[in-house]
Amino acid sequence: MPEYAPLELPDNPKLAGNITHFSRALRRAGIPIGPGRVIDAIRAVEAAGFTEKRDFYWTLHACFVNRPEHRLVFAQVFRLYWRDPRYLEHMMSYMIPAVRGVQEDRKAQSAEKRAAEALLDGAEVPEFDEDTNETDETTEVEIDASLTMSSQERLRSLDFEQMSNSEMAEAKRMLAKLNLPVPPIRSRRAKPSLLSGRVDPARSLRAAMRQGGEMHKIAFKEPRQRWPNLVVLCDISGSMSQYSRVVLHFLHAVANAKGAGWAKVHAFTFGTRLTNITRHLKHRDVDAALAAAGAEAQDWEGGTRIGQCVESFNRDWSRRVMGQGAVVLLITDGLDRDDPDALERQMERLHLSSRRLIWLNPLLRWEGFAPKAQGIRAMLPHVDSFRAGHSIASLEDLAKSLSRPDDRGEKERLMRLIGS
Repeated sequence: MPEYAPLELPDNPKLAGNITHFSRALRRAGIPIGPGRVIDAIRAVEAAGFTEKRDFYWTLHACFVNRPEHRLVFAQVFRLYWRDPRYLEHMMSYMIPAVRGVQEDRKAQSAEKRAAEALLDGAEVPEFDEDTNETDETTEVEIDASLTMSSQERLRSLDFEQMSNSEMAEAKRMLAKLNLPVPPIRSRRAKPSLLSGRVDPARSLRAAMRQGGEMHKIAFKEPRQRWPNLVVLCDISGSMSQYSRVVLHFLHAVANAKGAGWAKVHAFTFGTRLTNITRHLKHRDVDAALAAAGAEAQDWEGGTRIGQCVESFNRDWSRRVMGQGAVVLLITDGLDRDDPDALERQMERLHLSSRRLIWLNPLLRWEGFAPKAQGIRAMLPHVDSFRAGHSIASLEDLAKSLSRPDDRGEKERLMRLIGS
């Protein structure tokens, strides 16, 4: 542990306490902040000083934010905490989205909601008076929820990117109980059958030789059944970071489920390079497994090179993990700026090597989604099924589609759009 010099607080003793409370709100909103960073923030404010709110903002930002996804959350908590005269109104509007009439950007809405939850911390919210800028503690807000869905039903259809911290924790508990059942594959190898099936000449003749050449009983055989492998290629680029974390949490449950039917579960992440995280998913503790996977993959929330990563998989891993007719689950938004022709060739090779190739794309949640991006148009013809992957309900539908070999999802509809 580094040794800190005795801390000299700024002239205003309340400022250090406010920075401490502000750091607690950031921690509740999902930004990992320890005591050392709080001390660093107080010392930085003391050393840099500030005459404008902007200088104060960037001083604290430099101390508390070190990941891209934390920037928006920090901005919203800062705006609500540091003397925003309408902060209660903002917190109420995001804690109770049913009474809102304006649809804002979903990332800003998610960050605002997490900021409101962090600052309220379960407290009751009094009504805000716009004329006096004061709150009326005697007025209660009542909402008729008699016709609303249950919390779990609402959570099933909620976009992963719009979930608050508490909703995400509950969603992960629900995903831990899901599995991906798969029907067995009929093998060309045979096993003895006691009742009926194809005649087994070899076993019948061997039994007759033991009886002096007289055949008293006909032996039968039937095909063996085996379970396929599941191969997952998960995009962890910046546009997919929130979805990929949740999907990997779900895959950890699938990889460690008993009696799920899969022979083996192989998992790979890709952004700008391909990383094999299969061994990390074998950890029984999901947090330890995902932490190890995150340390292994160095391209989290970076760019996307789908074509190069699929080529690396086809060259280095395809023969190792695809030899038994594996089902491939591709999780990406398809937003790739590499050569579309090279991407199409690698997707065709991947499709020919797999028993079934299923593409989960979170962009499919939009009602007006159309395959306009070059990467999506290059990949779509070479998948068997194209499905959404943005919510618990979409993953439940994936589990159902695995038992239907003819399921195509939205592929045929989108292929008609490409042809038109």
